[in-house]
Amino acid sequence: MAGRIVAPVLLAIGLLGGGAAHAGLFDDEEARKAIVDLRQSLAKVEEQNAQRAAESAAANAALLEQITALRRSLLDLNNQLETMRADIAKLRGSDEQLARDVAELQRRQGDVSQTLDERLRRLEPVKVSLDGREVLVDPEQKRQYDEAIATLRGGDFDKSVAALGAFQRRFPGSPYADSVRFWLGNALYGKRDYKEAITAFRGFVSASPDHPRAPEALLALANSQAEMKDPRGARKTIEDLLKAYPQSEAAQAGKERLASLK
Repeated sequence: MAGRIVAPVLLAIGLLGGGAAHAGLFDDEEARKAIVDLRQSLAKVEEQNAQRAAESAAANAALLEQITALRRSLLDLNNQLETMRADIAKLRGSDEQLARDVAELQRRQGDVSQTLDERLRRLEPVKVSLDGREVLVDPEQKRQYDEAIATLRGGDFDKSVAALGAFQRRFPGSPYADSVRFWLGNALYGKRDYKEAITAFRGFVSASPDHPRAPEALLALANSQAEMKDPRGARKTIEDLLKAYPQSEAAQAGKERLASLK
């Protein structure tokens, strides 16, 4: 009896013991599952973190590339700025040189213009009063004529004859031509070259019978003839003077000179 009681108890105990073991097995399975789930979650988190890290690295790389590109662009812009500054400096230097060149050119142009004006002034005809009339003459002709007359008035007849003769050859059509011929006759008379003086005075009167000095030229011609011991010719010339220019001062002087001629 006692044995029969013990067996069920033992069975119960066994069953109870078996139930406890079964419960332990169940707990381990849950734990393992939890661990697996945890590992999977951890792996997923790590994968996400790795993906995020990769994305972050890619983003950082892209950002670094952008920063590098910006730095290159900034460096290029800085180089361009320096180049532009250098070009501006060169342009400023060129402008300054150009300004100096322009100023020098203007100065030279002014000098050339002044020189040209002076040359033109020397070439432009000038108005002079000649034997009671106003005429336009070349400045160089005026200069040479004035020099020749000044030499004549100074009593240097040889030099004045040479100067007046040179003037005739150089300026045959000059407004001074008649006056030069008249004064050349006087210079020859002063030089006592009466023969050439007669030629000069005759040429003057023949070419310009209406010239204000024509009466004087005829009187000088008569005096030259008298010096050449030709009183007959001298009287004839004075008679021509009295006939052609009776009211002239030379005619009055010719009358007095006529009385002395024999």
